[in-house]
Amino acid sequence: MNIHNLVEIVIGLAGGLAVGAGFVAFLTVLGIIPRLIQLSKTNRYIQLFEGSVVLGSLFGTLLSFEGIILDMPPFFLLIWGLLHGIFIGMLAAALTEVLNVFPILTKRINMESKLLLFLMAIVFGKIFGSLFQWVIFVKN
Repeated sequence: MNIHNLVEIVIGLAGGLAVGAGFVAFLTVLGIIPRLIQLSKTNRYIQLFEGSVVLGSLFGTLLSFEGIILDMPPFFLLIWGLLHGIFIGMLAAALTEVLNVFPILTKRINMESKLLLFLMAIVFGKIFGSLFQWVIFVKN
């Protein structure tokens, strides 16, 4: 092993640690897991939630670096996509909750009574946009 390979290993490890720490900090600042546990009243499963996040991150990293191709039936792909959508939705919901953007926006444009409708439009827009992107660009 020469010095070039050693430098690559150190840079790769440092980069991975930085990205991992950033991801954990992002989840911690947004408070996704504690908020999810609070809303679902599942305090007894806190270790399961934490372990799921860690294992999911490790599995995603493995899939990213190893180039593993999972040839799954459409049913499993549907479940896989649903889980991804739930995670992205929770990230988006946590971010908006932290920033309190939508209540302030609806108050400013005098549409406070339409807040739920506004949020549902965003949720369904995200769902249909993701499905459109998947069906049109990924499947072809």
